[in-house]
Amino acid sequence: MSLSFPRLMACFAPFRRIAAMRPVAAALAALVLSTTPVLHAQPTRGVSLGLQYRPGEKTTLIVLPIRGNAGDSLTAILSRDVDYSDRFTVVGSSAAPAVTGAINWALFSKLGVDGIVQATVLPSGWLRVVLHDVGLKNVRNQKDFPLPAPALSASWRLAVHGVSDVVEEWITGQRGIAQTRIAFTRGGRVWTVDSDGANVTPVTPNGMSPQWLPSGRGIVYSVLDGVRNPIMFTDLATGAQRTVASARGIEHTTPAVSPDGRTVVYARGSENGTDLYAQPLEGGEARRITVGRGRASAQPSFAPDGQRLAYMSDRSGHPEVYISDLDGTNVELLTAAAFGDRDYRAGPDWSPDGRLVAFQSRNGGTFQIMTINLRDQSVRQVTNDGRNDDPSWAPDSRHLVLTSNRSGVRQLWVVDIETGRVRQLTRGPETRLAAWSPRLLAQ
Repeated sequence: MSLSFPRLMACFAPFRRIAAMRPVAAALAALVLSTTPVLHAQPTRGVSLGLQYRPGEKTTLIVLPIRGNAGDSLTAILSRDVDYSDRFTVVGSSAAPAVTGAINWALFSKLGVDGIVQATVLPSGWLRVVLHDVGLKNVRNQKDFPLPAPALSASWRLAVHGVSDVVEEWITGQRGIAQTRIAFTRGGRVWTVDSDGANVTPVTPNGMSPQWLPSGRGIVYSVLDGVRNPIMFTDLATGAQRTVASARGIEHTTPAVSPDGRTVVYARGSENGTDLYAQPLEGGEARRITVGRGRASAQPSFAPDGQRLAYMSDRSGHPEVYISDLDGTNVELLTAAAFGDRDYRAGPDWSPDGRLVAFQSRNGGTFQIMTINLRDQSVRQVTNDGRNDDPSWAPDSRHLVLTSNRSGVRQLWVVDIETGRVRQLTRGPETRLAAWSPRLLAQ
């Protein structure tokens, strides 16, 4: 249903939120490997490990083919996850022959492979994962992971993504983001999708502009029903729903949840303007944050410390991004005033590490995603192709999910801001207003 206050729609539309392979296939085809299904060597301690990750460089990994129940799917998911991290060059598993004896370290080293991921499905259904360091010719790490039954279910896939994230942490020191999901709007309701684009699932009967609770257990979102237009909460584990904020004839939109999960901030108003309000997520009185006097303020995003907000306001006569304290004081213009067709900036999202704010900006007659560094106010353009809106940060503060029409229909795309690599996340009917989840636990 369309918004009833045209000023807000005029100021921001749509609403917020939004590894090259090395040429080794031929050489690998001739590779003679040997190893037992799982080596028993223990990780070397107290020495400088050969398998290291250096920022700006890619470490080369191969995930050996996994045998057993759902082995092909396991191999594909693990390989794809480490590829999508944009920190590794991944050698295709199909190029590796069967493993039957001791690893030929010299051949792997000659091929430029730094690490070997070897996984075995145990009789218990658990997954044993061994990370081999080619440079030091030993085992870097080893761990057994539980996988819930049945194989290929949503919870099973989420658990496998968690395995990928641990492997990434073994090498880089930082946990990956494969074990996450993205919520988005499609066909007037909220859906979720795994970080690799699989498992697209509707989670609400209606709604838009979803945002995750920090725990990942649920989402808040707005519903435009023409009557009460509430902010709703849905528990993703149970499906239970409840109203967070509602008033007849008043529209409540673009919610955001505080980092401690206790407070929700949203835009509230009518054709006479909108302002930001804060209230306890579990219920209580709403407190006004902005006083727009007929102007539009909306699309709030919390700073990681929970004490400040970034948001869109047209108080200057056109949409810009502002920041303020949570009580509305100490307001600052974050995006500098511009001219011509650049006088529109909206949809801010504060990065989890607190360094950057991403936003959409009208550039050359269309919208592109930009980031601004809060330390030196430097601005960087992230996208170039098509129209791009609604940025939302991944937990690693390196990847963004956004809405783009570069394929002809608005879909979700993921961009790595360090390399510029992009990949399409969703396909099918028009999709927009994405929100990246925190790191999740297998259910």
